[in-house]
Amino acid sequence: MINVPNRRAEDSQRMMFYTLEVIVFLLPFQWDFTGIFLVIGWFFFFLRNYYAGWKWRKTILDIPILIFLLCSFLSIFNSPIKGFSFYNWYHLVGEYVLLYYLTVQAITDEEQCKTLCKVIGIAAVIVFLYGFFQYFTGLNTLNQKWVDTSEFPGMKTRIYSTWENPNLFAGYLDMLLGFFFALFFTCKEEEKWRWFSAGGFILAMLSLALTYARGAILSIAVVLFLYIIWKKKKLVFPFIILCGAVLFLDKTLLARMLSVFSTGDSSTSLRLGLWDSTLSMIMDHPFLGIGWGAYFKVYPSYDYYMQGHFIKIVHAHNMYLNIAAETGIIGALAFSGLLFCSIYYAVKNYSYLNDEISKGIVLGTALALGAIAINGLTDYVLFNSDLSLFFWFICAVNVSLLQSKSLLRNKIKNRNFFIGWTALPKNEDKNKIQEEKATL
Repeated sequence: MINVPNRRAEDSQRMMFYTLEVIVFLLPFQWDFTGIFLVIGWFFFFLRNYYAGWKWRKTILDIPILIFLLCSFLSIFNSPIKGFSFYNWYHLVGEYVLLYYLTVQAITDEEQCKTLCKVIGIAAVIVFLYGFFQYFTGLNTLNQKWVDTSEFPGMKTRIYSTWENPNLFAGYLDMLLGFFFALFFTCKEEEKWRWFSAGGFILAMLSLALTYARGAILSIAVVLFLYIIWKKKKLVFPFIILCGAVLFLDKTLLARMLSVFSTGDSSTSLRLGLWDSTLSMIMDHPFLGIGWGAYFKVYPSYDYYMQGHFIKIVHAHNMYLNIAAETGIIGALAFSGLLFCSIYYAVKNYSYLNDEISKGIVLGTALALGAIAINGLTDYVLFNSDLSLFFWFICAVNVSLLQSKSLLRNKIKNRNFFIGWTALPKNEDKNKIQEEKATL
């Protein structure tokens, strides 16, 4: 006889995952349907719990997420536009956290993570093709405000595909490149996945070059170079030669990259001025910040560079300074904690997973987040809500695989594993090991 409640619980769990697939597919296309599908996903979560009993999967990032949530909420009381900050906070931060925990609750095994990667790949191909179409036809790329023809006369266009501007598109590409690169080098026996990742990497690299986004290009180059030094030292020289060849063939890209080190470039000068203003905001409001999303409102009072210019400044072009200014220093430390802990745990533990694809996915999350971490020094691409949702989704996939049963089981065998934030030594007593086994 079929157990109807259990069957309905399984169906609800399955529908949670299907809803998550739809959300992940739609994110690059900037359609404002995320909230609707999040509501649907959480409806099936509660329906599953109704039939199967309450189940909530905790994660290793719960503490920094809670602190970040609290600090960003409290910052609203210090905002000069409290109504806007509150709306912006529950609408955006609420969606980020809801997507993170929906992903964690929906993923029950490693195969689902592989399915989600395929969904990301399908969506990415569409985004790449539209970007190339923009480049060859000039669609919506003429007279762009982000093309500085006076400084770079050879640069006629910068593609942005389905994203709002080239820098956002480049941030998205950085995360994809981390995934594709890691999958290519870990999937030695999985030929289909290797071809998939190689093709995706080439298309993403071509797209990134056509964005001419200096910070994003430099960020992914640094991340990949660090990985090569760590794991593939024999590729260091070929990697340097490849980068040099690309810059030699595209003189405009070379000029763009060299301008990073020049204060004569208008974009570089603007960033320096913004950072000076933002540091003053942080010093004046170190605990509660200026209010979530209130940077554009407060900036005119700290305008040391633009001096009343008509351009509206919405963020500091530095992720860490912007978050510290809006949520306070503790909020920025909490956000940095969840970012760098995700990277650290992934690099530390990905090798414990059973199969090559899962290892590649976890390592890919580390490289993707690493690129965002470095890019955050010169830009704040997570200001875009859809890119932020993609970021939080990657963090959720990261912890879902790092807390999978196969990984924990392999760590127990090696007598060297983590529980929460605490590292246990290799020769831990048998009682602790038995307690961890009981949770599998």
